[in-house]
Amino acid sequence: MDFGFSPRASELQDRMRSFMEQHVFPVEAVYDRQLAEADDPHALPPVMRELKEKARAEGLWNLFMAHGDWGAGLSNLEYAPLAELAGRSIIGPEVFNCSAPDTGNMELLALYGTPDQQKRWLRPLLVAEIRSCFAMTEPEVASSDARNIRTRITRDGDSYVVNGRKWYTSGILDPDCKLIILMGKTDPDAPTYRQQSMLLIPRDTPGVTVLRDLPMFGYTDRLGHGDVLFEDVRVPVENILRGEGEGFALAQGRLGPGRMHYAMRAVGFAERALQLMCERVTERTAFGGPLADQGVVREWIARSRIEIEQLRLLVLKSAWLMDTVGNAAARMEVAAIKVAALEVAHKVVDRAVQAHGAAGVSDDTVLARLYAITRALRIADGPDEVHLRTVARQELAKYKKTDTKAGAA
Repeated sequence: MDFGFSPRASELQDRMRSFMEQHVFPVEAVYDRQLAEADDPHALPPVMRELKEKARAEGLWNLFMAHGDWGAGLSNLEYAPLAELAGRSIIGPEVFNCSAPDTGNMELLALYGTPDQQKRWLRPLLVAEIRSCFAMTEPEVASSDARNIRTRITRDGDSYVVNGRKWYTSGILDPDCKLIILMGKTDPDAPTYRQQSMLLIPRDTPGVTVLRDLPMFGYTDRLGHGDVLFEDVRVPVENILRGEGEGFALAQGRLGPGRMHYAMRAVGFAERALQLMCERVTERTAFGGPLADQGVVREWIARSRIEIEQLRLLVLKSAWLMDTVGNAAARMEVAAIKVAALEVAHKVVDRAVQAHGAAGVSDDTVLARLYAITRALRIADGPDEVHLRTVARQELAKYKKTDTKAGAA
């Protein structure tokens, strides 16, 4: 395994690190204030618009996109440390046009979209003229098993008609959201993994109703997590993505790189929390000396550093495998990093909260928000148990006994 970075990748890391220090971290409080003062809690704060313009001007833009015709053309291994750097700030990924759910949606369109679909949706997404959302999870079923999804996509002449209800449709409340990529069933009688399809739905299509904005542990996300009703939503047949019955295959193509992005952003969360913890305990005095002199605090710091380093290496290995042998061959590692990343990040954030005392549970630092995010992401994009099931199944397969016939004596 070779985790060495190319000169271009190393140079991009230096530039992004400098950009984060000079432009992003100093304005996090400005972003929060502008969001709080806005009439629409989902509107893009002016400071974010300015940051995006600066990042694009400096060439720190669409770095996640592996397809050279559409983006930076970096490998998974080259992009991984950039995702970590952006993840050290909650607002970081959006600055570089590298935030979910747009990243996964852009990858789908780049890989499987028709030229007309790419012209209408992908190109505007790449320049941040519009935003998008992904509608998959449903409130009425256990959506961790996507076979349970009930939303129907029915062919009616030259149109598809959609009926169903989705929730935690992240991004749909952003005023700039113009596209919904929806996963639903086109043929319930088809073989299990050929029943579902993905459909491109313009956000303003009649019949799309946002019932409510769902919080995460009490926090309202700027992009919004919509509880959405689809009632006789009609779109042209050319809005199908790749074709009927391709939903599961498309989902798998979307999830491999996406989980690596999640994992490396989680490493960034953990690094930010560890930094805040170290700064806090060196500045605070209790029981006759700095908190940093307390043995338990030193253990928190040491364990956090060890766990972060272990996690980073596991994610880099996964990225390297995706680049060298493909997403399918790296399936176990990709499942493993989704579990490990959020467990480690949540654990480190929890220690940092404890080190901050009352300040850790307030909004005076980013820690309470990170605590909520890292806990929620252990459910989002497939709960831990689903990924553990994948890892265990592949591990047990190594020990599966094969039938053998005893030879004659």
